[in-house]
Amino acid sequence: MLRIALGVSFNGRGYDGWQSQPSGNTVQDKLEAALAQFCALPAVSTLCAGRTDAGVHGLMQVVHFDTPLHRDEYAWVRGTNSFLPPDIAVQWAREVPAAFHARASAIARRYAYVLLESPVRPSVEQGQVGWVFRPLNLEAMRQAAASLIGEHDFTSFRASQCQAHTPVKALRRIEIARRGAYWRFEFEANAFLHHMIRNIMGCLIAIGSGNRPPGWMAEVLAARSRDAAAPTFSPDGLYFLGPVYDAAWGLPERTPAFDWLP
Repeated sequence: MLRIALGVSFNGRGYDGWQSQPSGNTVQDKLEAALAQFCALPAVSTLCAGRTDAGVHGLMQVVHFDTPLHRDEYAWVRGTNSFLPPDIAVQWAREVPAAFHARASAIARRYAYVLLESPVRPSVEQGQVGWVFRPLNLEAMRQAAASLIGEHDFTSFRASQCQAHTPVKALRRIEIARRGAYWRFEFEANAFLHHMIRNIMGCLIAIGSGNRPPGWMAEVLAARSRDAAAPTFSPDGLYFLGPVYDAAWGLPERTPAFDWLP
């Protein structure tokens, strides 16, 4: 048996998230169906680096699966893509050692949130960016974000349906930048809780728009209660940038899909 790793990008707007569901309308369902068709097998089962919610996009989801078939790496890409819908694409394929695991081998995960600041709602980028109509204060948001860096109990930013064994995560980096009318928030952690980034975004926007002071973020974190935080923000502008692996695995760090984001 061979173990194959794939880097997958997708527009999540039309799907019920990543993880397979009875509806069959998830990114995993579409990918596994395409792999089964390409392999001419009844089924192919994949494991991913990190699940995403309905409406969330992916620039480099990484999955692995085991197969008895020998194919060139480019054949896995082109062959699988021929059976995928146009808003999902395999970006790369690599044969990896049996010890590699898409989720367990990841040492960090990265997300970006793209936000449009405009008095008018999105149009051509509908479903691909979040939206605020009030001006945001960069320094206030950076000051608030700094209080989240490090290892903390993130219960205040955890969805009630979260299945993580512990709310303690190590948030390594939050970067906030603006380009024209678009804001980009980038997050890196060892792992994330369900809705964690969208709940943090709700608080950052409340602070950036002046509805809350920067110090409120530390109060929310210390409360360890979901009721203390802002409402969950829209999934539209959230992108899974992908996992981070040790360089020894020899996997790409990014895909061309990264380059279109502001």
